[in-house]
Amino acid sequence: MIFKKGRYSGFIHPISLVLDLFIINAFAYILPILFEFPLLFHGYITITWTILSFKTKFYEINRFAKAQRIAKLLLRQFIFFFLVLYAFIGFFKQPNISRLNLGIFFISVFCSVLVLKFLNYYILKSYRKKIKGSLLNVIVVGNNEKTNRLIKMFADHPENGFQLIEQFDPKNTNFNILACFDFIKENNIDEIYCSVQQLKNNEISQFVNYADNNLIHLKFIPDNREIFTKDLKLEYYEYLPILSLRKIPLDDPFNRFYKRLFDFTISFFVVVFLLSWLFPIIGLLIMLDSKGPVYFIQNRPGFHEEGFHCYKFRTMRTNNNTELSATRNDPRITRLGAFLRRTSIDELPQFYNVLLGDMSIVGPRPHLWRQNHEYNTTVQKYMLRHHVNPGISGLAQTKGYRGEIETEEDIINRVRYDVFYIENWSIWLDVRIMVQTAINIVKGEDKAY
Repeated sequence: MIFKKGRYSGFIHPISLVLDLFIINAFAYILPILFEFPLLFHGYITITWTILSFKTKFYEINRFAKAQRIAKLLLRQFIFFFLVLYAFIGFFKQPNISRLNLGIFFISVFCSVLVLKFLNYYILKSYRKKIKGSLLNVIVVGNNEKTNRLIKMFADHPENGFQLIEQFDPKNTNFNILACFDFIKENNIDEIYCSVQQLKNNEISQFVNYADNNLIHLKFIPDNREIFTKDLKLEYYEYLPILSLRKIPLDDPFNRFYKRLFDFTISFFVVVFLLSWLFPIIGLLIMLDSKGPVYFIQNRPGFHEEGFHCYKFRTMRTNNNTELSATRNDPRITRLGAFLRRTSIDELPQFYNVLLGDMSIVGPRPHLWRQNHEYNTTVQKYMLRHHVNPGISGLAQTKGYRGEIETEEDIINRVRYDVFYIENWSIWLDVRIMVQTAINIVKGEDKAY
């Protein structure tokens, strides 16, 4: 899964991109532009539009965005699109292209995308206001002029999709931060807004740790105190500044769409062209080597700690200790299983998990439920691993922290690399991790058992 359970706003950006690309290619097909190689032109405008929209942040529109913001994005996107459109003539030497029809194409696309963009904007606002769709449950911690302005803003603009569930006053003698955490859990709160002015540093730290470990977005209503040591994302809700604690790249639906497309494309080719003939061979060898099923299927915690069935080739004799991690010279491991684990071939069925959307090719490795319950309370920021889909391989594994967790340092460093990956994700980082994983498999790894 790539979107939070019960929230569908994450689909808006990818769908908007697909609709815009459909409009662009439809006009390119209908209008007599007289290009020499139609497929080349269609590919060119599709790729350049997608790259430009990523660079100009054309689809990054938050709930409080104004119509002026839409107009600004449209203007910026189409200025660059105009330049790359006419650059096609020079780059690919197309002297027969009608400049007039190319101009008509540009104006047609601009008007159509403009109408679609604003139509989508106002329909979405109207839907949230009348139907109360895509609501985010929020609480506000603080009671002062800024928090009251924020609460009034939530009430005055239901079209933005925020639903205030409760306001906590730290000045109240009955304020209890643990009771606040219990309330958040019981009421499925999506976002926490804290007034920095009314919280002590240790209370802010408690909110930070709680939000990290429970996959909740934490945002701050700032004052003039400089108490943070890391970059924060500053947003404006009308004229009120709001600080967001952590900007995770994969929180952006557009980035999630790119990663999902990347995962699906690669895993599809792996399943169709490699595993379709390799799986029967390995399955037969497993059945000849020991009694039991070909596959080992185990429920693991995934995105937002939702369970999923993780597939592997069976590498152990049938036993009742499936919640125990494999150890060096583990007597449960079969002869063939040792080879499959050493070469990581036993993980190949997880490409099916990637196709289903339960996993990614790259991400934090899915742990056992027992490990989740143990390390959630002992390792700081452990639950941040569940901000993204688990992966077949990950940054921590390429750095040597794979397999059995033998010492406290193993799990601490594994989580440290996982958090770094989540906070610094990019497609290129995924590619580098995939390449390094392949190199490590060829070289052999000490903990591949």
